Amino acid sequence: MVKTVKAILIILIITVLFVSGCGANQSAQQSSGQSQTAESSNQQTASNEASTEIKTIGVIQLVEHPALDAAREGFMDGLKQAGFTEDKVKIDVKNAQGDFATAQNIAEGFKDENVDLIYAIATPAVQAAYNVTKDIPIVFAAVTDPVSAKVVESLDKPNTNVTGVSDMTPVEEQLKLLKQILPDAKNVGIMYNAGEINSVVQVDMAKKAAPALGLNLVEATVSTSGEVSQAAQSLVGRVDAIYIPTDNTIASSIQAVAKVANANKIPVIASEEGMVSGGALITKGINYYNLGVDAGKIAAEILNGKKPADIPVMLPQNMDIVVNKTTMGILGIKLPDDILKESKTVE
Repeated sequence: MVKTVKAILIILIITVLFVSGCGANQSAQQSSGQSQTAESSNQQTASNEASTEIKTIGVIQLVEHPALDAAREGFMDGLKQAGFTEDKVKIDVKNAQGDFATAQNIAEGFKDENVDLIYAIATPAVQAAYNVTKDIPIVFAAVTDPVSAKVVESLDKPNTNVTGVSDMTPVEEQLKLLKQILPDAKNVGIMYNAGEINSVVQVDMAKKAAPALGLNLVEATVSTSGEVSQAAQSLVGRVDAIYIPTDNTIASSIQAVAKVANANKIPVIASEEGMVSGGALITKGINYYNLGVDAGKIAAEILNGKKPADIPVMLPQNMDIVVNKTTMGILGIKLPDDILKESKTVE
């Protein structure tokens, strides 16, 4: 009888221990599961926060004129087309008013704010930004020769924190257009700011192309926009036409050039549409809005994780012929029908 009772007690003890052990295991498993669920939830929350993080872009525009304004607007639209709508990106636009030191101060401010990307419009603007930071990605537009500007190592492989869209103009083609509409032209004035490396590059190209076309270039240089009208006046009586490269100083005062030139019946052949809208006669040039759209799409690639060093610099693809109908009437010039057929007109 005693043995039977002992056996029953032993069985009861074993049963209690077994049940307690199972309960502890279940509790541990539940606790572990809850911990894993919480960790997974935290990771998902962090991922969601990262994906919805608002990016910041600082824009340095060298000066206001139609070409650079178009490159700025195109950039905004390019970002939107690539998925960076207004709720996903904050853009701070600042204008350097044509002053390099001001552009550099703007870049310093963007560096202090630790923006995610800088968009630099025009050669001095990208040079200023690159002087300030070698870490923050920089995308440019309206830069003629970024290699000569020393912001990239090559067009195919920048190997710096800079890339973007060049506005290298077809200088020889533009001089050929001049000769096509003015076959008797001999002396051609060329106006530019010798302090802009982008302009110097184009002037060198013009000097190489001019002799084969029977053209002699007469230079008129400026340092500030306040000197533009006087420089234009200095060419009166000395030239048959004036050619303007994509020079920011001249572009910002193109109306002053057109006023002098049109009053003296001197055709102005420009390098881009904004100058024609400002009074120049004609261009076969670049659409700066399209350059800006391409720059915006490059910026989107970088914001999504791609390195500027690995993104080749883009070159302009299409050139548009644009004619100012009002200027054509003032000058009393009749353009060839084949040019008019493929041109866009502005007034």
